[in-house]
Amino acid sequence: MRLRSLLFLLVLLLVGGLPVASYATHIVGADFTYQLIDRNLNRYQIKLTLYQDCIAGDPTAISQDNPAKIRVYRLNGRNSALVQNLKVDWQPGGPETVDPGFSNSCINNPPATCLKRSIFIANVDIPRDSQSSYIITYQRCCRNAQVNNIANPDATGATYYCVIPPLSAGQNSSAVFKTNPPQIICINNPLVYDNSARDPDNDSLSYELCEAYEGASSGDPIPDPQPPPYAQVRYIGGFSPINPFPSNPRVQINPITGVLTARPTTQGRYVVTVCCNEWRNGVKINTTKREFQFVVTNCSKAVVADIPQYSSLPNTYIVECRSRTVKFDNISSGGFAYHWDFGVPGTDADTSNEFSPTFTYPDTGTYVVKLVVNPGSTCRDSIARFVKVYPLFKPDFDFAGLACPGAPIQFTDKSTTTYGSVDYWKWDFGDGRFANTANPSHNYLEGGEYPVRLISGSSLGCRDTLTQDVRIERFRPFAGNDTVIVKGESIFFNASGGNRYTWSPSLFLNNPNIPNPVGTYPNVTNIVYTVDVSSEGGCKGRDDIRVQVVGQPALTVPSAFTPNGDGINDYIAPIAIGFTELRYFRIFNRFGEMVFETKTFGEGWDGYLHGRTAEIGTYYWMMSTTDRNGKEELTKGDLTLLR
Repeated sequence: MRLRSLLFLLVLLLVGGLPVASYATHIVGADFTYQLIDRNLNRYQIKLTLYQDCIAGDPTAISQDNPAKIRVYRLNGRNSALVQNLKVDWQPGGPETVDPGFSNSCINNPPATCLKRSIFIANVDIPRDSQSSYIITYQRCCRNAQVNNIANPDATGATYYCVIPPLSAGQNSSAVFKTNPPQIICINNPLVYDNSARDPDNDSLSYELCEAYEGASSGDPIPDPQPPPYAQVRYIGGFSPINPFPSNPRVQINPITGVLTARPTTQGRYVVTVCCNEWRNGVKINTTKREFQFVVTNCSKAVVADIPQYSSLPNTYIVECRSRTVKFDNISSGGFAYHWDFGVPGTDADTSNEFSPTFTYPDTGTYVVKLVVNPGSTCRDSIARFVKVYPLFKPDFDFAGLACPGAPIQFTDKSTTTYGSVDYWKWDFGDGRFANTANPSHNYLEGGEYPVRLISGSSLGCRDTLTQDVRIERFRPFAGNDTVIVKGESIFFNASGGNRYTWSPSLFLNNPNIPNPVGTYPNVTNIVYTVDVSSEGGCKGRDDIRVQVVGQPALTVPSAFTPNGDGINDYIAPIAIGFTELRYFRIFNRFGEMVFETKTFGEGWDGYLHGRTAEIGTYYWMMSTTDRNGKEELTKGDLTLLR
């Protein structure tokens, strides 16, 4: 009875009486910013924004986000020092619900959504230090267990921070993202998300996809934040900071506008981090990060405005480099009316209500074309993409060199562009090898006709292709096969591959300057001839042949062979020296069945019978030959087949 009472008391304490820390599986993202509010005091207002899942998130865990533990560290090289330790309450009213930004009536199979935003604001006086920067950091464990692109998400914490640069860079306020992250992303639908920011100091901004960082552990889910360095989360399944989720075309963010575009192809939850970089006088002085979990569901929009992306440049429909006329393709769905604005500034005459219009631009440049599907209706949709018009770009190249195997061929790019500069080359030499420089040198190992393709491009995004055939002479010098003869006999050489031949040494040859000299050998010797061959096209090469002269004829058949496909001793054939004709060579199995016959020297049995491997064992052979004097000779023997 006493034990039961103690257990009951323990349950009460755990459920309602003791503050048990919960993992932060409710946190789906955050960003950290700061604003200079007093230049004299070097006082900054810091702002941590947490985005919380209020459907699957644990309400207890959400409540435990308050207060937020925040620390300020001074950084000087690899050293860090704690400057301030803060506990910041969330703003009055607590977490606020974020408008999902879409209407369920325009979404097929709309998923349930609920996103809250908790904001923590505090003032911090930063010591005036021209050499050191200050990092303001927050850590929490752990992430949603359903995250698909990082390892062990439910045991992997998160670190969110902002950095105040040293005074040598000038007093600064961070960039601030303009919009909330998207709550609903439909699979196989185009995603165009404006992740841009505004900068209070009018610094130049650039954008990129970047890494997320680990933070607290499951053993201490709400720790006192630690100083850097921070470990990058471990991405899995081929994912990375710049390839955070499956998409076709792949995820891109425009480095200038901050617009993120994709067409997600797989449902799931994915960690995505965007970095906004601040530039002042050409120097990067700061980076603001936003991490968020993109949730791709099986919903679909009832109306989808969609312009394809034919260019590899971010959110670009096409780079037109042949003329100023552009044909626009429309792959929208669910529409009954369309309105195009082709983006020419200062005019209202650059519009069309056709489904797939054609428009001629008045000048070169980069334009933003916008398509609105079902304008003025309840369910409308729109999309904007870049169109770049920079004619004229023309790919071209030439090549020079001796068109022989092994000789270098020099390729020279001659592409021209009216605007920008030619700065992209992708060569395909047609033999499985490639290059990406302007003027590569290449050698072909074999003769033949090769289609050489050059994809060249300009600094403004033009790309075009030119293919030309390169013919390499089929030049292969050949002196003949090595041979063994009996002294007193002659060899009729028969070199090939060109139209000029020189043999060396000239010993025993009747003419060393023809392809087919006759060699006569009165004595036993062993000699290697080299023939230098030239072709009409100027190719030069050489080949060798070995001639072995023996004292008397010889005839033999190996006693065993191993036809196992290893390339060694896979065939059985007679070896004859000084014999002019093979009348027949026959092999019989132990049942008297003939398994092989040939009348050609050098041709042998591969150990197969009727398309199957023959049995291991002893076989018998019979051979009839004619020697150089016309005498027929009959020989017999046995051999062993092994495997």
